[in-house]
Amino acid sequence: IIGNGVVVDPQALFSEIEELNKQGIETAGRLLISEKAHVILPYHRELELLAEARRGKRQIGTTSRGIGPSYEDKVGRRGIRIGDLADSSSDGLLAQAVRENVSMRNRLVGGSSVNWEELHSDLCSAWLQLAPLVTDTSRFLHDASSEGSRILFEGAQGAMLDIDHGTYPFVSSSNSTIGGVCTGLGVPPRMIDGVLGVAKAYTTRVGEGPLPTELVGREGNRLRERGKEYGASTGRPRRCGWYDSVAARYAVRLNGLNELALTKLDVLDELEELKICTAYRIGDRSVSEFSADTSFHESCTPEYELLPGWHRPTVGTRKFADLPKEAKNYIRRIEELSNVPVAIVSTGADREDTIVRKGSFVENWLT
Repeated sequence: IIGNGVVVDPQALFSEIEELNKQGIETAGRLLISEKAHVILPYHRELELLAEARRGKRQIGTTSRGIGPSYEDKVGRRGIRIGDLADSSSDGLLAQAVRENVSMRNRLVGGSSVNWEELHSDLCSAWLQLAPLVTDTSRFLHDASSEGSRILFEGAQGAMLDIDHGTYPFVSSSNSTIGGVCTGLGVPPRMIDGVLGVAKAYTTRVGEGPLPTELVGREGNRLRERGKEYGASTGRPRRCGWYDSVAARYAVRLNGLNELALTKLDVLDELEELKICTAYRIGDRSVSEFSADTSFHESCTPEYELLPGWHRPTVGTRKFADLPKEAKNYIRRIEELSNVPVAIVSTGADREDTIVRKGSFVENWLT
C-alpha cells in the first residue's frame, strides 16, 4: 500500500511495476495507492533543480526528483492528488488546477514553457493505468486490522531527515519519524503495537548536511566500497562515518523504539579498531544530547570510545552465539549507549543472513 503521505510520480511508478513484472513478481491485486496521495509532475523536477542551483554552496543535496516542490504544492493547497486524475473533462477541476499550476511554473522558470493541455492529456492517460490501483487505503487498513490481519508499516528516509525533527534545513519534505505512520496512512496510534528502528553498524548520509562522525579519505572510501554505499535512487556515493550513539538515542526517544535492527555488521569485519561516538564536544563542553541548532553541528567534534575489531568474517552468521566475542561486545555497547536492545543483526546482503535475537519483540511478532 502506498499511503496518502507519499508523493507519487506516475511514470516512475509504472517503470517500477514493469521492472517487477519482468522479474516475475505479479503486482495486480497486490498493490494499492491512496486516492489522497499527491502527484509529482514534470515541472516539480524543474523547480527543484532551479531551487538547488539558487542555493549555491548551501545546497540541500536533494534527489532532484521533484519531491520537495510536490510537497510544497500540497501544503500550499494547490497540489493535485491521485484521485483528482479521474476528472478527464477539459473544463473540470483537474484541468483548472493543471492550467493554474503550469502558468505559475512558466512565470518562475525561464526558457521553454510547459503546455498545460499536453500535461493534462498525459495525466488523463496515466489515470487509465492507475485507476485499478486507487482506493481509500485508510479504510482498507482499518478493515484489515478489524479482521485480525497483521500489518507492517514501513517509513522512508530516517529520523535525521524528518522535516520537523531532523537536521533542518538538510532534511526531507515530510515526517519520517513515527508520527508519519498515522498522518501518512490515516490510521490511529493504537494500531501500532511496536516500533522497530533500523540502523547500520556505522553511519551514512546521502547529500549535504551535518555528519559529525564522517570519515574522509581512505577510511571513508573503504566503508563505502565494502558497504556498497551508493544512493538507491540516484547512485550518488553516500558519506560514511562511525556509529553515532547521540543521534541514535535521539531517534530512539523520538520514535519510542522497542528494538533496533542493526544492519551491515559484516562491513566492519576487516577493521582493526572501531569507534563509537558517545558525545559531541563544542568548545569546552561535552554534549550528549542532540541539538536543533544548525551552527552546533557545523562546529562540534565527536567524542569517541575505542573498541577492538574482530578480524574474522561474520558474513552469513545466523546465530548470535556464533559471532566473534568482539562483535558481540560491539553490539552490546551499541545497546547500552543507544538505550535500546538490538533484536536483529544483519550479516550479509542475502535475506537469510540475519540473526533474530531470542526473546525479542521481533521474534515474538514473527511467530
